[in-house]
Amino acid sequence: MNLDDESVTTLEDLRGDLALRYRWTPSGGSAVDPALVEADAAALARDGYVIWENLLTPEQCSQIRDEVTPWLGHTGRNSFEGRRTQRVYSVLSRTRVCDPLVDNPRVLAALDHLLMPNYLLSALQAINIQPGEAAQLAHHDDGFYPVPRPREALAAATIWAIDDFTADNGATVLYPGSHTWGKRRPGPDDEAMPVVMPAGSCVFFVGTLWHGGGANTTAADRLAVTAQYCQPWLRPMEAFTLSISRDIARTVSDDIQRMLGYSIHPPFVGAVDGLHPLRLLEDR
Repeated sequence: MNLDDESVTTLEDLRGDLALRYRWTPSGGSAVDPALVEADAAALARDGYVIWENLLTPEQCSQIRDEVTPWLGHTGRNSFEGRRTQRVYSVLSRTRVCDPLVDNPRVLAALDHLLMPNYLLSALQAINIQPGEAAQLAHHDDGFYPVPRPREALAAATIWAIDDFTADNGATVLYPGSHTWGKRRPGPDDEAMPVVMPAGSCVFFVGTLWHGGGANTTAADRLAVTAQYCQPWLRPMEAFTLSISRDIARTVSDDIQRMLGYSIHPPFVGAVDGLHPLRLLEDR
C-alpha cells in the first residue's frame, strides 16, 4: 500500500513497520515442536501456569550460582522485596550467563502464543530467599498496569530454580486458575500450591496469575532467577535501554536484542528519530 495515498484514514491502515528496514521475524520459539506448544498453551489457559523440569543442567545451575553470588548483598527495602531476600537487578548488564534463560526456545514459544509480536523483556533478576524470610504478599505481575480485571494477561514471567524448590525453603506459591478472577484477592479458602521442582526447572505463568514467594523455614538459601516479559506497547519494569550499553546489546542474541527494545511495535512505537532502533547498533 502506498502510505501517501488517501486510503490511510486511521492508524489501523498503517499495518506495517514504518521503519521498513527491519521487519519482525520469527523468534527462536519457532523451533519448538508444535505439539508441545499446544500442550503448554492449554495448560496456561486452564491453570495459568506450566512447569518444565530439568531445562538446565547441574553444571549450568552451578555456573549461574557462581556468577550471581558475588553480587548478592543487601536485602530488600520493604516486606514485598523481602527483609531477608537478596535481589540482583539488571542481570543482563552484569553477565551473559543468564542469557539462555531469557531466550530459551520453550519460553519464547509460549510467549509467541501469549503476547503480541516484538514483546519486551520487562525484568531479569536473581532472587535469593534467605532463612527466616516470611511469605511474600500475594500479587499478580501485571497488576501495576491500571487495566481492570478480568482480562487477558499483559505480561508473563518465568522463575528458574537454581536451587531445589521445596515447600519449606521459599518455593513460589501459586493460586491455580486465579488468572481468570476479577478484582478479588486470594482468600483462605483458595487453593495455594507451592511450586516444588528440582534445580534447573522453570515455572512459566501469565501476568494475571496470583502468586508470591514462600516462607523459608529452612537453614539454607534458595536462589532463583526470574525473567519477566510484557506486551510491546507497555513500559517494562526495568529500563534496559538505559542500563544495557550498546556494546553489550551488540553481543546478545537477536531475540534478546528485540526484547530489550531494539524492535518496533507497528507502525512506529519504539522508533528512534523516525528510524528502526537496530540502526543504533550499527553506529559505532
